[in-house]
Amino acid sequence: MRGVLERFATLADGLDHPEGIAWGPDGRLYAGGEAGQVYRVSLDGSVEEVGSTGGFLYGLALDGRGRLYCCDMARGEVVRLDPASGERETYSTGTPERPLRVPNFAAFDPEGNLYVTDSGEWGRDDGCVFKVAPGGATEVWTAAFGAFPNGCCLSLEADALLLVESRARRVLRIPILADGSAGAAEVAADLAGSQPDGVALDRDGTMWVGCYRPDRIWRIPAGGRPEVWVEDPDGVVLNQPANVAFAGPHLDRMVVSSLGGWALVATEAEVPGAPLHYPEVP
Repeated sequence: MRGVLERFATLADGLDHPEGIAWGPDGRLYAGGEAGQVYRVSLDGSVEEVGSTGGFLYGLALDGRGRLYCCDMARGEVVRLDPASGERETYSTGTPERPLRVPNFAAFDPEGNLYVTDSGEWGRDDGCVFKVAPGGATEVWTAAFGAFPNGCCLSLEADALLLVESRARRVLRIPILADGSAGAAEVAADLAGSQPDGVALDRDGTMWVGCYRPDRIWRIPAGGRPEVWVEDPDGVVLNQPANVAFAGPHLDRMVVSSLGGWALVATEAEVPGAPLHYPEVP
């Protein structure tokens, strides 16, 4: 859409190629770096490094106590980190039969189950989605959609997982059945011509999908056709805008990561974001 790119401004700079970003229950943003850094970012743009996993961070999620669940690709595990103390522990390494290899993104449901994508190896279509119960017990939730499963989020009703399958260039809607298992998926959006990465949802049910290639954000209305909402042909403002998050007391700021750069950029959201789940986890 014409004029959208000009609305973006730098929120925070000096981050180490941030990919995963998440709004926390404490009213601050959190982002990860490619050397395992965990950054806390205030809406005034101030940045504080509150810990490190020692690896390479992709997606982040937070629980009700403000602890972070960090997808660390280099360590091959989900690391739980307490930003108040800097203490960290391994939360999940997958299962003995199927260890985590490329943990990419994580999303909580209201009950405290953490859905974690394992992207696998590009081109081999050997990824899966793990489900980590409160406390860390882990199972393979589905291995049916292995073409580099990437970003994910819960539907508005928390009755489905919205999953980006990057190599298939699409977003899937996978029902969460009454027994907690994965139902039959449907294609929620075909995003041919791009390599989609992360997905966020607004309160109207519109999906906002950031891309690794090209420097683009898709807007996908509920039940509607995908449209390119904004694209940066120069890669200056949007530099590998892998993930989108909604921030602020009213979730009315859209914040975009820059995997190819060092900044978070932001603009006013067209519609406030859907609230995330911050469950109590042992």
